[in-house]
Amino acid sequence: MKNIPDVLQDLLSLTSKGLVRSEIRELLKLTRQPGIISFAGGLPYSGLFPIEEIKDIIHSILDKEGEIALQYGPTEGDSRLIEFLAGWMKETEGVDVSEDNILVVSGAQQALDLIGKIFIDPGDPLIIGLPSYLGAIQAFKSIRANMVGARLDKQGINVETVEDILRTYTAKAQKIKFVYVVPDFQNPSGVTLSLERRERLLQLCYEYGIVLVEDTPYRDLRFEGEPVPMFRSLDEKGYAFSIHTFSKLLFPGTRLGWIVADKSIQEKLTMAKQPTDLCTSPLNQSIVYEFCRRGLLKTHISNIVELYKKKRDIMINALEEYMPEGSGIDWTHPEGGLFLWITLPENMDAGELFPKAVEKKVAYVVGSAFHFDRSGHNTMRLNFSYPSEEQIDEGIKRLANLIKQELSQTSLF
Repeated sequence: MKNIPDVLQDLLSLTSKGLVRSEIRELLKLTRQPGIISFAGGLPYSGLFPIEEIKDIIHSILDKEGEIALQYGPTEGDSRLIEFLAGWMKETEGVDVSEDNILVVSGAQQALDLIGKIFIDPGDPLIIGLPSYLGAIQAFKSIRANMVGARLDKQGINVETVEDILRTYTAKAQKIKFVYVVPDFQNPSGVTLSLERRERLLQLCYEYGIVLVEDTPYRDLRFEGEPVPMFRSLDEKGYAFSIHTFSKLLFPGTRLGWIVADKSIQEKLTMAKQPTDLCTSPLNQSIVYEFCRRGLLKTHISNIVELYKKKRDIMINALEEYMPEGSGIDWTHPEGGLFLWITLPENMDAGELFPKAVEKKVAYVVGSAFHFDRSGHNTMRLNFSYPSEEQIDEGIKRLANLIKQELSQTSLF
């Protein structure tokens, strides 16, 4: 590792030696140049942050319960917030969740870290999509898990591949610990896992005795189509754990999420959380609880959905208008969420194209960043939630012109 003296380098753990910087966060540094239209970040639109409401809520909390909100809190979380979350999941998902099934965490990223810690020993195999959420890849890599990839298509993770993996590892007397999926408007692809595949995947978990971890940060941000039941609502045996966050529903500065799991596993997760941060910020929990108690969450989500749908439509319309026809370029049509996924012709490399795109003042995330095996060289992720409507149209035009130029040089177009 650079700039670390040899004497300290020798003291580092194997885990720390394997840590690497987030590829996306490094790319984002390049996109901060003046004039760049960036589709790279996974950022919610900050213009919708309820700043005035939060100002009022903070003043109210400090006046009424400041000594409690500014103090340490229980590791499990604020009981008022937990009660609200149990009721919210019953109302929105029809899922009966006991308060004993909920652990409040410092964002969904901590949830991934905790789940990894309680299930994975170094070298243990788990199944993850190709592509998949980069933060999950980082979390699992940091605990030295053996990630085994299953390709995605427009119906989500390929369940037949998952079954083949389970069969192969069982024959080798190796135990897959869990399957990790983002079933709704997946990051990065934007696709939603079909009901048929959800049901089959859950049956495979029962058959092989493994856990199903569903990550649901975008589930409430549906623009069209009918919701597909959560794994948690389909699960009859307690094999499915669900991860939730307020980062996309409210604002990411809360660093607030929750895990729903069987009570016995929640106890393990709580014990794993205690040495990590003792407790999630009581002040932030109080703020979010009060926002929800005042009945503001539903309206806020509706405003997000309305705006993001409009932006998604603008991006898809721009792709249809500007991208070259008959070139083999394909993109997903997300029914919700923040992201859209583009697949280029096989002989194009999105990584090699990226610096040229930055020169044209447009940026995206290279698709290989979401493949732990570094495949997906001809793919890219575009975010439509953060840029303005005008930027989306102009940015897609710039990107399309660059792709046309590249195709013409390779005699493909």
